[in-house]
Amino acid sequence: MMERVRRMPWATALVGVALGLMLSMQFKVQRQVALADLATVQRTERLVAQLAEAERHRDELAAEVEALRQQQLISVKTQNEYQALAERLEQAQIHAGLLPLVGPGVTVVMADSAHPVTSGENPNNFIIHDEDVLRVINELQAAGAEAIAINGQRLTGRTEIRCTGPVVTINGVRTAPPLNIVAIGNPDELERAITMKGGVAESLRFWGIQITVKKETQVRVPAYTARLRLDYAQPALEEVAP
Repeated sequence: MMERVRRMPWATALVGVALGLMLSMQFKVQRQVALADLATVQRTERLVAQLAEAERHRDELAAEVEALRQQQLISVKTQNEYQALAERLEQAQIHAGLLPLVGPGVTVVMADSAHPVTSGENPNNFIIHDEDVLRVINELQAAGAEAIAINGQRLTGRTEIRCTGPVVTINGVRTAPPLNIVAIGNPDELERAITMKGGVAESLRFWGIQITVKKETQVRVPAYTARLRLDYAQPALEEVAP
């Protein structure tokens, strides 16, 4: 009986040790599980933060792309507007005669009569006058001439052609016959306008004025070089076409 009683503390001790080991193992396992859960939570938080940063960066890039696209659209629009303005300016310069031009056309040469003036004849009938030149110019323009020059002087809306004795003044420049007229346009139409039966060439030749017309595959008309400034005329802005 006494021996049985003595053995019980050892058994109790063993049970206590076993329970202690089990509790220790359980605590250790729980601690490892808790640490693992904490690591998972921390990793999840890091991933969430990285995802948020990536989305923010994505939104910034999207905004930058949109800004660049808008800039490109503005740039293209500005470039197109600039190109349109440049084309309008070029056309205005062409019509104003401020640019040299080349193209097919004709060369018309006018020279005073070689007919000797006899007694009683008026010598003025046998030399070129401004109205003779104007008749030729009018015929060329009526036939569709797009640009004309006389002895290197470009004809524009401001050009004057007038006689001063035996010479002709064009754009304020005195020039003597022979007059070399170049015109850009349809060569056949321009030649026909001058040489048609009963036309200007036939009537001038009646007085001995020498006039020849030659069709050209290409002629050059220089730019207008006379004074351009207007002292009195101003644009009527309310009537300017857009």
